[in-house]
Amino acid sequence: MQKTGLRRGLTTAQLKWIALVLMVLDHIHYFFEFTGAVPLLFSQLGRLSAGLFLFCLIEGFIHTHDRRRYFLRIYLVSVGMGAVQFCCILFDSCRRPDGFYPMNQMLATFAVLLPMLQGVDWLRQKRWLRGLAALVLPFAWPFFMLVVIYPMFPQAEGWLTLLGFTVLPMHTMIMDGGTLFILCGLLMYLCRLKSTKLEALAFAAFYLLVYGSTAVLYPGATWDFIFNQAFEWMGAFSAVFMLLYNGQRGASGRGGKYFFYVFYPAHVYVLYGLSWLLYLWMQ
Repeated sequence: MQKTGLRRGLTTAQLKWIALVLMVLDHIHYFFEFTGAVPLLFSQLGRLSAGLFLFCLIEGFIHTHDRRRYFLRIYLVSVGMGAVQFCCILFDSCRRPDGFYPMNQMLATFAVLLPMLQGVDWLRQKRWLRGLAALVLPFAWPFFMLVVIYPMFPQAEGWLTLLGFTVLPMHTMIMDGGTLFILCGLLMYLCRLKSTKLEALAFAAFYLLVYGSTAVLYPGATWDFIFNQAFEWMGAFSAVFMLLYNGQRGASGRGGKYFFYVFYPAHVYVLYGLSWLLYLWMQ
């Protein structure tokens, strides 16, 4: 008997697993690059992971039954990881002997983006005040902090920085994702209101235009520089997987709903710890 309800292509769950594998490859290179034994290809392939996770985030935002809980799960993990990163900046003992520490804060980028997506929805519903507040305030917060709050309370700079890494994330301080990635997410969501194919093409165009042109137009840029140093533009190829999306959620397996929230910080700090041990062994 022929199965019904199945469509050709990739489900959201399958896209997440592809993104996860690519992310782990990227992070293996990120944490163990100092050994000289991990090929750069790991990070080049890893450029595809962020876009796929962003695509899945937007699908999750659209289809979730409880957007507040969806946001809260991402936000709480981002706050915890932000606190760890702040401790690494503040205390030498938290950093690897060569000064390296993890700056993996993609979930903080997502925590800034999600309220802005909700703001777009409220504006579409003509809830103007709420919509503008949700869209503008998360993006404007870092600039307000820099121009107004820091000058008013210079003695509290440390506490304000902690605030910006945790409870009120500032996208300008996020190295993993950050401002441009948020703008890309907004563009994708606006295009997603038309179709997922347009969304994928918009993502590819954004990456090639912003990151590709930056690499090509860099003074003295060579092919080696474009392909082996400024290769962020390679993330555009994740649009190929997005175009294969079949519109279905798919099965993540038992506990899959929370697996990615646990796996992301867990694998970061496990790899960091292992890299620390290996660094000491190599000395």
